[in-house]
Amino acid sequence: MSDSSIRAQLTETLAELEHRLASLKQYAARSHSPDWSEQAQERENDEVEDAIGLETRQSIADLRVALTRLDAGSYGSCSRCGEAIAPARLHALPAAVHCVNCAG
Repeated sequence: MSDSSIRAQLTETLAELEHRLASLKQYAARSHSPDWSEQAQERENDEVEDAIGLETRQSIADLRVALTRLDAGSYGSCSRCGEAIAPARLHALPAAVHCVNCAG
């Protein structure tokens, strides 16, 4: 896979995640129902949204690191041992910074 196709894939995924995060922020800014039982359900939903938001922010950070590594020429190399990260691992986890041995 070429650097340009890797960059396109990472950039596309990053844009999707940034859009998702913006949607979550909009949803979180809504007002809550005056009904107590409704509020309980809304608060429960808020906790789920917070968890999704946290995971999304982490994924965004990981993708930005991957793009930085691509610019530096170190994308695809394990940041711990320096060995190549298997293409199958990068296909499954494009922002991977560790090979299977170092990740485990």
